[in-house]
Amino acid sequence: MTSFSILGVVACGLALAVIGFYLSSVLPTQWLKVERMRVPLGARCKIVQISDIHIERNRIRKSTLANAIRSEQPDIICLTGDFLDTEAAMLRLVPFLRMIQEFHVPTFAVLGNHDYRLKNPHALVELLESFGVRVLRNESVSLERLQIVGIDDYCTRHHDEDEAFKHVETGKPTLIITHDPTITLAIRTRYDYLIAGHFHGKQFALPGIFYLQPMGPLAASGVYQGLHHSDKGTFYISKGIGQSGVNFRFLVRSEITVHEL
Repeated sequence: MTSFSILGVVACGLALAVIGFYLSSVLPTQWLKVERMRVPLGARCKIVQISDIHIERNRIRKSTLANAIRSEQPDIICLTGDFLDTEAAMLRLVPFLRMIQEFHVPTFAVLGNHDYRLKNPHALVELLESFGVRVLRNESVSLERLQIVGIDDYCTRHHDEDEAFKHVETGKPTLIITHDPTITLAIRTRYDYLIAGHFHGKQFALPGIFYLQPMGPLAASGVYQGLHHSDKGTFYISKGIGQSGVNFRFLVRSEITVHEL
């Protein structure tokens, strides 16, 4: 084989490696999937859940996200935590929040463990609320056909179940929004439906990933995405739209979730 042939083989091999890396690890961060869940609670409302935005490591186009929300025409938008890591990234969050605000849809949020890395998490709360996002920190809000209970982040021990349920009414469907679904192993109060994020659907679809980076007993048991049931209620774990650590996913697409209740 001539030196030119060897160079050609090497070049083809490198090109295939680059294409394979893009298709398996970059494209999943850009190719938004809309997951759909129908849970018959009788609330007759449609909720769009957006989780784990991680604005510093996010490749989803704002126009793609806006088009997906617009096509669903939701009654409520829920943002289930992990917006950013540092105060320096707050300005990057503004276009996203402005886009959400333009839908004029009631929007509720909780904070995640990455949000609590901020020196002043209240600054993030103020930013969110300046764009009409109601941040629920161990508190509830009663709507016409549904009550939403926001339980603060379990991973960083900011949760307070008793405080969150203090004003919850009986006889009306209850939706919990929280960040870390591991709380489902500890929660004492029955609920109708719970939505969370945190695990990114593994982010890297590799065996044993949660041994290399432990994410708690729920993930270790194999429960890290999708719909599940416990003795206290039904819960759903979103794969989210951003990345933690490195700005890649391996064979795990970004998602928003449409919940029809």
